[in-house]
Amino acid sequence: MCGAGGFIGTHLARRLQKEGYWVRGVDLKKPEYSQTAADEFLLLDLRDRKNCRKALRVADGFDEVYQLAADRGGVGYMVPKECEMMENNVLINVYMISEAAKLKKKPKFFFSSSVCVYRDMRLGAKVIFEKDVYPACPDNEYGWEKLYSERMLQAFHRRFNFPIRIARFHTTYGPESNWEGGREKAPDALCRKAALAQDGGFIEVWGNGKAVRVFTYIDDLISGIRALMKSNISEPTNLGSAEYVTVKQLAETIIAVSGKKLKVNYILGPVGVTARNFSNKRIYTTGWRPKFSLRQGITFHYAWVKQQADKKYGKQKKVIKKR
Repeated sequence: MCGAGGFIGTHLARRLQKEGYWVRGVDLKKPEYSQTAADEFLLLDLRDRKNCRKALRVADGFDEVYQLAADRGGVGYMVPKECEMMENNVLINVYMISEAAKLKKKPKFFFSSSVCVYRDMRLGAKVIFEKDVYPACPDNEYGWEKLYSERMLQAFHRRFNFPIRIARFHTTYGPESNWEGGREKAPDALCRKAALAQDGGFIEVWGNGKAVRVFTYIDDLISGIRALMKSNISEPTNLGSAEYVTVKQLAETIIAVSGKKLKVNYILGPVGVTARNFSNKRIYTTGWRPKFSLRQGITFHYAWVKQQADKKYGKQKKVIKKR
């Protein structure tokens, strides 16, 4: 599992071990908030081809490879770091795909793509399917890189009879995610702001709150990944909750879960796309369905973020409240 030290990789490794798999984890770092669930963990920089070969080398070969390793973050990270993301992610994916495809024993190869491959959508636009990614016009460079990597994986699949699975993730949240530091996504950032805010105070939200998003709880995503891997679907597949909400609704849900009386101040800042509306029909053919509503998922996530914030900022809380 590449990216086993990250948020999704940590949860997926844990799930695979429960299912009886022997797991090798590979990443630049080990998980930040818990012990690694991998049976073996290699600290490797996958931007180097020889490290990709080392990651894939095991007696009798691997049955499955999960390529989750990526330089990524929320919209506040993707804009200023677009060059770094494109370079780092292209190198990782080119080397991992080409090396895995040429193995004598072909493992089933999972690639974590993103709905960032799609164009920006208008509010109220009709639902679109995976094939509607073309003609291509991703909203950001991260999306262009993901789309290129999808194409590369499909080409190696055709030439080397290489079994592949591609999931286009929506924004995923849950315990052990990046909740601060610049790489956090909207649910993480807003949970942090609410946890640190004084009762009766306010939280700041970029934009006007009207942008529409899908936020997927981590347990649902992991179940979806496993359902896709067990299926015969080799085409790119949308994977995420069916609950569409505005950023304003996300903020209101977080405030309600926090139990505090908070107001929202909308400020200038990077917002990303205007809306999303993608079909889940393909992933539903596997029998998978999301189980967690936004309110349920945020209830678990907020409690975890608050716990982390209390640990880190507990002694400074009075100062933070005055800001």
